[in-house]
Amino acid sequence: MQIPPRNDTTPDSTDRKRKMQRAASAALYTVLVLIALYTARTFIPAVVWASVIAIALWPAFGWLERRPMFRRSHLALAILLTAAIGLLFVVPFFIVAAQTIAEAHDMIRYFHDVLRTGIPVPGFIEHLPMGAQQVGKWWQENLATPLESSPAVKNLHSATVVAMTRHLGGRVVHGFVVFGFMLMTLFFVFQAGSRLGEQLLSGSRRAFGSDGAALVRRMAESVRSTVVGLVVVGLGEGALLGIAYAVTGVPHATLLGMLTAVAAMLPFCAPIVFLGSALWLLAQGSMIAAAGVAVFGLIVVFVAEHFVRPVLIGGSARLPFLLVLFGILGGAETFGLIGLFIGPALMTILVVLWVDWVRD
Repeated sequence: MQIPPRNDTTPDSTDRKRKMQRAASAALYTVLVLIALYTARTFIPAVVWASVIAIALWPAFGWLERRPMFRRSHLALAILLTAAIGLLFVVPFFIVAAQTIAEAHDMIRYFHDVLRTGIPVPGFIEHLPMGAQQVGKWWQENLATPLESSPAVKNLHSATVVAMTRHLGGRVVHGFVVFGFMLMTLFFVFQAGSRLGEQLLSGSRRAFGSDGAALVRRMAESVRSTVVGLVVVGLGEGALLGIAYAVTGVPHATLLGMLTAVAAMLPFCAPIVFLGSALWLLAQGSMIAAAGVAVFGLIVVFVAEHFVRPVLIGGSARLPFLLVLFGILGGAETFGLIGLFIGPALMTILVVLWVDWVRD
């Protein structure tokens, strides 16, 4: 009796074979992607920064891309936008550096004088509503004496200063390297043009369906609105407070206005600058000017942080103010500076998933 040959081409076996192949392919793709990400891990921050800037500028880029002068030359448009963004970051840095170098001589001389004689107790301390005696005593013991022998600076040995300088220099060099690769990545993103955006949406739709593509679009809108809310509002705060510095006689009002704008892009950091300026005015005896800067700054920050910024960030992404705040602060704590933009996008995912869950 002859045994018939085994048939392995039944529908069930074919389906099992296809499922195993798909699972193996998915595992292989995942491993390859993880290996590629690990290989390029040093440049991931540059790619993320370039992605954030590209998302923020994408509507303007699309408008320029459709102009007759750039319709046939994506290369010229990519070069123009990349150069503009580079100058936007580099020019303020060189302004600050030039201002610092110009006053380096006076700063060094003041530093040497302070080391020899100390810092006199400011007159406003004795007019403090409370704690004037304690603050004055501490200042007299630690800062009014020659700082070379002051207990407040006795731990600042030369080795510590050298180590801090090396660490700061290393961070600055690393920042310039990341900035350079960010500009390079941004150039290639702009050169690819709208095709890249279409490919990303098509890939998201194929991998996760129409809901996945919609989620990616919502995340991009969230990142864009966060950039507008942080950067534009920060520049507005810096401009208004820069005018206040100039009116009240604070030295280097333009430089302080730029510093305020940068600080205002970080939530609740602008008061560090304008309250410091108010304290300087108070130390000079200008109590009315100091109160004016402090009150005006608090009003500007209150309106910007509680009304303008939540509307800009949460409006297009449809996020509640509390989630906007959690996204910005939690993102900054978890991912660093880039987390200011990633955090609200993650909160957008949370809101979308919750709405879909409740709807289903």
